[in-house]
Amino acid sequence: VQLVESGGGLVQAGGSLRLSCAASGTIFSFPTMAWYRQAPGKQRALVARIRGGGTTTYVDSVKGRFTVSRDNAKNTVSLQMNSLQPEDTAVYYCYLEQLDGVYWGQGTQVTVSS
Repeated sequence: VQLVESGGGLVQAGGSLRLSCAASGTIFSFPTMAWYRQAPGKQRALVARIRGGGTTTYVDSVKGRFTVSRDNAKNTVSLQMNSLQPEDTAVYYCYLEQLDGVYWGQGTQVTVSS
């Protein structure tokens, strides 16, 4: 399984970005997909998760600002990020979990300037 992220970049505080992740390879039906992020000097942490049936989970700091969605037919997951703040600056990683294991993307940098 390969995960390829796109959509990162530099944005001013208050702006928006949309991250996308495309999964390829042997994808089982309705895997759990998620976005994690890792800021400098910090551990990688969950941002948002969407299960195969559509149930979503968000870390408290992004609730109301970020929205995770998926297209099961295309094996893609997206993260719409609004009202971005400097503390959202991090490398964002796509994550896929299915019966044969856990997979990670290579990461995409999101930088929010104040």
